[in-house]
Amino acid sequence: MRPMNLPRRGFLSGAVAATGAALGLASDRVAHGHGDAKGKSTAGATGDLASWRGVRDQFLLTRERINLALMLLTSHPRPVREAIDRHRRGFDEDPVTYLHENIEHAERELRESAAAYLGAQPDEVAITGNTTTGLAVLYGGLPLARGQEILTTTHDHYVTHESLRLRALHTGATFRKVALYAAPELATEQEIIANLIKGVGPRTRAVAVTWVHSSTGVKLPIRRMADALAGLNQRRDEADRVLLCVDGVHGFAVESETMAELGCDFFVTGCHKWLFGPRGTGLIWGRADAWKGHAGIIPSFEWGALEAWMKGQPPDALPPGPRTSPGGFQSFDHRWALPAAFRFHQQIGRARVTARIHELAHRCKEGLAALPSVKLRTPPGDALSSGLVCFEVTGKNPKAVVDHLATRKIVASQTPYATTYARFSPSLLNTPEEVDKAVAEIKAIAVS
Repeated sequence: MRPMNLPRRGFLSGAVAATGAALGLASDRVAHGHGDAKGKSTAGATGDLASWRGVRDQFLLTRERINLALMLLTSHPRPVREAIDRHRRGFDEDPVTYLHENIEHAERELRESAAAYLGAQPDEVAITGNTTTGLAVLYGGLPLARGQEILTTTHDHYVTHESLRLRALHTGATFRKVALYAAPELATEQEIIANLIKGVGPRTRAVAVTWVHSSTGVKLPIRRMADALAGLNQRRDEADRVLLCVDGVHGFAVESETMAELGCDFFVTGCHKWLFGPRGTGLIWGRADAWKGHAGIIPSFEWGALEAWMKGQPPDALPPGPRTSPGGFQSFDHRWALPAAFRFHQQIGRARVTARIHELAHRCKEGLAALPSVKLRTPPGDALSSGLVCFEVTGKNPKAVVDHLATRKIVASQTPYATTYARFSPSLLNTPEEVDKAVAEIKAIAVS
């Protein structure tokens, strides 16, 4: 199948077909990063990524504050900014021609770069605008027979719970919540696996979990969970097999596992957090056999879907990723710049990224745990934690802690849950000295 193959006489083409060929070379140069529509060079050097200072220098992030909340929304590195600017300029100068001359190549490159990063196949990847859209598309289209249910957890984010509530509201499907651990800082893999398996019932069709909980910083042992569910699935028919669905946004581009190594059936993430991707980008990956029976809920703009529609047929023959990618006009200048973010991370080195973030997070946890008036809520070890560090200061409201840090030019965040904690999220753009300064400020707050 040809991803987003929109021939000149096809959808979005119309009367501009004749002008497209004349400007094809110039716009193709823009799409490949060789120049603008007038042929001027716009490519920028990636710079020295061998040092963490060199990585940091790729960003315009202010030096006036210590940003320990980039897990919410990140700054763009230079290669991503330049890719966005190249595409934006192409659209501003000749939008319709630029769209037609670049969409086939750009969409193919987008899906291929995502698949290469995930260790997957391009046709298994659907492109979305964010994690929320991805979860809605995934859970809204999961094949559920009458009486089957989705099992989720009490630790999951609003978006997962709301996606499942809406699925139940509109279709009559059911979902349940179980707790995987009692105290996050004391959680063990054995406790998590035991509670998961105990929660799975005979009618459970899918398990909806989050890799790294933004509520506590706990990182679930997804591989062990997948293996445990595989044992249950050996005794189930294909239509009753339990699908493991993962919101992976706070492990994606922090941890280095590929999809095969992770072992889940579906994986959803946004790309504008730890990956440093363009704002408004995300994806769904699904194992080829897990996609079977999934019904997309937003029309695709894949040309194959339009061809089928013209013949009065549904687009069921399309590969699952393209078929379930939400269609419509997108922020193409951002969307088509996403491959630059994948390349940027790969140039730094994925194992190196993981080691650095864990190093800074461990330093942060160790510093906080040493303070007598601070209770660390995230597991101290790497096995069950990632880049998020949640904590409490005795006698201090988490919001007050975050607000005070802001007066000291330290940007932190507060977990948006019924039980709320203060939260740091050290990233590649932080230094050990910045982490130490943030911990020192918490010490000052604790004794005030």
